[in-house]
Amino acid sequence: MTESQKVRIETVKFMRGKYILDEVGDGKNELKFRQGKKTILTIYLYEEKLTFLIIFGQVEREKFLEIKSELSKYIQDYYDNSKTYHDGKLMFIDVVDLKVLEEVKRLIQIKKKSNRKPFPNKNAFYSLCGHRCALCIHYTGDAISKDFRKKLVKYSENVYGVYDCSMRCSGCNTEGCHCNGKDICNPLKCAFQKGLTACIDCNEYPCLESTAGYNELEAKCISAEDVTWAILPYVPYQYEK
Repeated sequence: MTESQKVRIETVKFMRGKYILDEVGDGKNELKFRQGKKTILTIYLYEEKLTFLIIFGQVEREKFLEIKSELSKYIQDYYDNSKTYHDGKLMFIDVVDLKVLEEVKRLIQIKKKSNRKPFPNKNAFYSLCGHRCALCIHYTGDAISKDFRKKLVKYSENVYGVYDCSMRCSGCNTEGCHCNGKDICNPLKCAFQKGLTACIDCNEYPCLESTAGYNELEAKCISAEDVTWAILPYVPYQYEK
């Protein structure tokens, strides 16, 4: 995996796991994370790198200056060399590796504090690879109602396009398990090859193999609700340990 790919994956985990925001893409290379009409972050997607656009107003610039000495010269130079316009200081930052991304996360949190809370543990039921069964469109247990499943159909179609919602599953190692008597899923194949009974027992968990759902960073439009109900249930820990 290239460093650029790692940056993309970590960006997805951070922006979706920490924030409830709409993703507004232009279908080309521009992706905005927005709350209503306010843009929190704009990302320009290139094959070899991501360029983050963060706009700081006066109050945000004051907060930045409080931590400036804790940041690398790389970030400090971007701040010092960025022009300040009537609507704020525009910083176009090339995020070329994970080290830079960690610092940029601090800038994003100056722009907006994290506002996503983990799913409540009520009716929590997990698959062996860490997916939240009771929030899954395919789960047949009592924790999911017909009305809730109808809502999940809408969210899933918004994210995945044409989506097969007919599959039913009662959970891992149950009689109605989708994989029961069939080929097991790729995450568990990996776990079994390591002599484990579940992905969660692996010291590399969560990993790319165990992460399902829509984990791409693309210039497409996905609402905050779509992220919550069509993506996060299929991500180990819902991005939280």
